Amino acid sequence: MKNTAIIIPTRLGAKRFPNKPLAKINGVPMIIHVLNRAQESKIGEVLVATPDDEIFQVVKENGGKAILTKPDHPSGSDRVYEAYIKKEMKNNVDLIFNLQGDLPNINSNFISKLEKLMRGNDCDIGTLASPIVDKDEITDMNVVKVEMDEILKDNDFFRAKDFFRIKKDLNHKKTYHHIGIYAFTNIALTKYVKFSRSKLEIERNLEQMRAMENDLIIKVGLCDSKPLSVDTEKDLINVSKEMN
Repeated sequence: MKNTAIIIPTRLGAKRFPNKPLAKINGVPMIIHVLNRAQESKIGEVLVATPDDEIFQVVKENGGKAILTKPDHPSGSDRVYEAYIKKEMKNNVDLIFNLQGDLPNINSNFISKLEKLMRGNDCDIGTLASPIVDKDEITDMNVVKVEMDEILKDNDFFRAKDFFRIKKDLNHKKTYHHIGIYAFTNIALTKYVKFSRSKLEIERNLEQMRAMENDLIIKVGLCDSKPLSVDTEKDLINVSKEMN
């Protein structure tokens, strides 16, 4: 059994940008851009997991697959797990991707690269990062960073040291812009959702800290450019320009 599924968790109730998944970029809802990028990777079944009927209907109208989940999940990965269980993937999917729904211009090759890295390495969770070009990102709370023990090169897949939004006394050469995609083994995802929310997960508002604080191994691969994450309406304008 070596099959992959990509599950995109998304909801309308984001505090900073309500109704974000349905915000249009060049006339197309953002969630549909993310869905299309996932499908273009051609690594497996793609599914949107949402508690909102409005998103469910938009995905269906655009030819995608969606599943309704309960509204009160503490993280996107918990929502992904509910969809994984409801779709009865346990017997035929061993690798589950959580692709965050605010990455409309993610390169589909990045997604397929992460699958190759996961298939060729031994770890619980894999993710991606890109070099920090703009030094202002180091102090930007909206930009999630990952700190490494080694400098990442193209085909490396090394264990993450830490994830954070802001930190003092950094080695900038070994700090990267984290990209919102996680590849879980089926065993790791099942373990993850059974853990209580961790101290640093709550403090930093970063779901990956639950895995880190419970000794799940997260490895990081390198991308040569970063997709623009849409957290605010200003971000939406910037990504619309880039994708035009």
